[in-house]
Amino acid sequence: MSENYQSLAKKIVQYLGGQENITDAYHCQTRLRFKVKDEKRIDEGELEALDGVAKYINNAGVHQVVIGTHVKDVYEEVTKLVSLQSSGTSEPGEKKGPAAAVIDFVAGTFQPIIPALSGAGMVKAVLALLIVFDVITADSQTYYMLNLFADGVFFFLPMILAFTVAQKLRCNPILAASVAAMMMHPNWGALVTAGEPVHFFGVIPFTLANYTGSVIPILIVIFFQSYVEKFLNKVIPKSVELVFVPMLTFLIMGTLAFSLFGPIGSILGGYLATFFTFLSVHASWVPAVLIGGFLPIMVMFGLHNGIAPLGVMQMAELGYDSIFGPGALVSNIAQATAVAVVALRTKEKKTKQLAVSGAITAYMGITEPALYGINLPKKYPLVAAMIGGASGGLYAGLTNTHRFATGSSGLPAVLLYIGDDTMRYFWNIIIALVIAAVVSAVVTYVLSFKYETKVTIDVPDMKAVVLEDTLLINPVPGTVMPLNQVKDDAFASEALGKGFAVDEPIGEVIAPFDGKVAAVFPTKHAIGLVSDTGIELLIHVGLDTVELNGQYFDALVEAEQKVTKGQRLLTFDVQQIKAAGYVTQVPIIVTNTPQYTAVELLKEGLVAKEEEVLVVKV
Repeated sequence: MSENYQSLAKKIVQYLGGQENITDAYHCQTRLRFKVKDEKRIDEGELEALDGVAKYINNAGVHQVVIGTHVKDVYEEVTKLVSLQSSGTSEPGEKKGPAAAVIDFVAGTFQPIIPALSGAGMVKAVLALLIVFDVITADSQTYYMLNLFADGVFFFLPMILAFTVAQKLRCNPILAASVAAMMMHPNWGALVTAGEPVHFFGVIPFTLANYTGSVIPILIVIFFQSYVEKFLNKVIPKSVELVFVPMLTFLIMGTLAFSLFGPIGSILGGYLATFFTFLSVHASWVPAVLIGGFLPIMVMFGLHNGIAPLGVMQMAELGYDSIFGPGALVSNIAQATAVAVVALRTKEKKTKQLAVSGAITAYMGITEPALYGINLPKKYPLVAAMIGGASGGLYAGLTNTHRFATGSSGLPAVLLYIGDDTMRYFWNIIIALVIAAVVSAVVTYVLSFKYETKVTIDVPDMKAVVLEDTLLINPVPGTVMPLNQVKDDAFASEALGKGFAVDEPIGEVIAPFDGKVAAVFPTKHAIGLVSDTGIELLIHVGLDTVELNGQYFDALVEAEQKVTKGQRLLTFDVQQIKAAGYVTQVPIIVTNTPQYTAVELLKEGLVAKEEEVLVVKV
């Protein structure tokens, strides 16, 4: 098995532009995440064609390769191939907007601690079960010790977060954890308990606040510490920096932590707790419905990385999570159920295999294979899952269901809803999951009658045709490039299907195969074709050119007309379209991609018309 991981890692590195192109690499539960110097060197098509890769995503300069549950094994092999040297310099591919930078910071800070939080959460769940079923008593030493096992992570959360924040900000994580240790020292806790005012050197007031288990204060403190530490490293001679950088860091940040940044963080944390409490009392259904319904979309754009930590913060402030946990759980179960129904309804052997495996992993809380392998390409199960997730989230929210520990969002996570010496929240989440699953299953099943077709396509004047391997000639002369380089996310993400694009086109479109015209758009900027072998093809001339309302375009064929390979279909004025301010890239999409095992680009660069450029395999 390790040989397979090694081979996969080598190919991933190769298609990312080689080891010299990779500047950073890390992973979450299902994805490898890379930062690169030159995005143009990435071969998206080859990456996604790899056996073991479910999806490639470029999100805010972070290049994500969706692997699944074996991501850690693949990552270990990647680290053997790539020399990762942290530096303070910004690479061209790393530039982000403010929102993307915040999400990247939050995700990089909280993702490394998820295993610890999950483990502690499951210990809490086991402890709750032991109490509910009278295996142990709340005053027993066993209870005391098991509670200690689970609470250690949450008690020392500021120190753990300090370490991960420092890693993200590229400062010394040991110094960061040491500053957090100051804020959690028992002597400081004694001063807070005593309530006597504290003045440093008799002048600087230290605000009395308890930082145990807090989140916001330590994020602020270590953020500013990273700048202090980097400044000290610049101005202090190398010969003495080993001694004086840590010493001055402790003195400066200790003073600022207790007098300024810690109190500010504590106040912000208080406001955050008030907000969470307000939601729990007055609008408990809102987060659960939004997360339950839109989590798949958030995952696609990486937004969940910025929202999930709110659950951790709420737990640190109030002892439970109703912001993220319930919605995420019902959403994942809804997705799993939608995929399971697709597995029952589809006639496509490969799709059925993907759906079965995707459903199993999704029920365990890992939804990327289901999302990118089935739900997103087919679209209708994604819609059904969002409706089912929102329905289950609504019930969970209205009943104020919450979890008492952080963990994964699969079926085992139902144990996290046992707490407060009651099974109320456990049974409520079970009901919410049943609602999500039933609604998702029913909607998916109903929609499948419209969208699940047999692997045959009806073409006028022809008998039903069985799909077969087909070579396509280039329909638009110009520079052929991978689809991921198109300056439009809808095409580049391959949400509409696989294919390729043509840059700097010559102003005509020819038929890439024998078949028929499925549709000519009223604005003449796009044309749909169906080959005699079953390929459904969309040729879209330019980006946003629908706004031209047909100006500069001339259609030479009409809907339902039979065409032969090489026949002219459409002409357009490239220069006039450019002059009007539109990008003239031409995406060429196989819209029934899920019916095929592979859609492979054969050539890149300058390709003349009638040259073979794409192969579609059954």
